[in-house]
Amino acid sequence: MAQTKAQKQKIVEELKEKINKQKMVVFFDFTGLKVKDLSVLRKKLKKEKAELKMAKKTLMAIAFKELNKSAAENIKKMTGEIALIFGYQDLLMPTKTLWQFSKDFPTLKILGGFLENEFKEADEIITLAQLPSREELLTRLVASIARPISGLINALQYNIKGLVYLLTKAKA
Repeated sequence: MAQTKAQKQKIVEELKEKINKQKMVVFFDFTGLKVKDLSVLRKKLKKEKAELKMAKKTLMAIAFKELNKSAAENIKKMTGEIALIFGYQDLLMPTKTLWQFSKDFPTLKILGGFLENEFKEADEIITLAQLPSREELLTRLVASIARPISGLINALQYNIKGLVYLLTKAKA
């Protein structure tokens, strides 16, 4: 069913509103996915404060044109059935979720993304998705800071234990 001009304008305005709120946008081709699979992806994204949105490429390009002309051009070049994921809180978690989901469904292809007002190619988005999470990185940082301190404590304890051992042997 064809959409009226008013419906298309409403979709463009809705996309513009979401673009202004987002921290990251990921474009992907969902050709070959079943509706129930997309529903599962939507639920996973919703848990991470992200949203999956489908629209025609031309309407997406119009919405992105005001923000970044190169993004609009890149959208027009994309092939297949395209959907977007808007990440509102975390930059990487929606990307990670989509990447992990694409492992289970090889027909799903990440096409690119929009990060910090700059269009990123698919390989850059996939690289970002493969990065460890913020919590993992913080854990590694704390462990690397604590490692030398615990080594120093062990060395100091060893010297004291040795001294105590010598004193107990000298008494006997």
